[in-house]
Amino acid sequence: MRINGGIALIAVGAIIAFAVHDTLSGVDLTAVGIIIMLGGAFGLWFSYRLANAKHDEEIELIKPSVEEQYTTEPHEYAIQEQIDVTPSHLPKEP
Repeated sequence: MRINGGIALIAVGAIIAFAVHDTLSGVDLTAVGIIIMLGGAFGLWFSYRLANAKHDEEIELIKPSVEEQYTTEPHEYAIQEQIDVTPSHLPKEP
């Protein structure tokens, strides 16, 4: 049962409990409506608990062994030669 079903049960139970004034032999419609409303409230609670269930385990997005491979520290050595980044379709300057 999802949230919509719980809300629908609460609404139907409220209509039966408070708006219907007919009588049936041996059946109390107010009690039936309240029972249906309680079922809807339980359905709302249950769907909330399922949607917000906490997991016991922590999820590792990046394994520590992989994370160690990528560092942000600068290299110990500097680049000795310059790199030409001029696009190939442009003439190079002398």
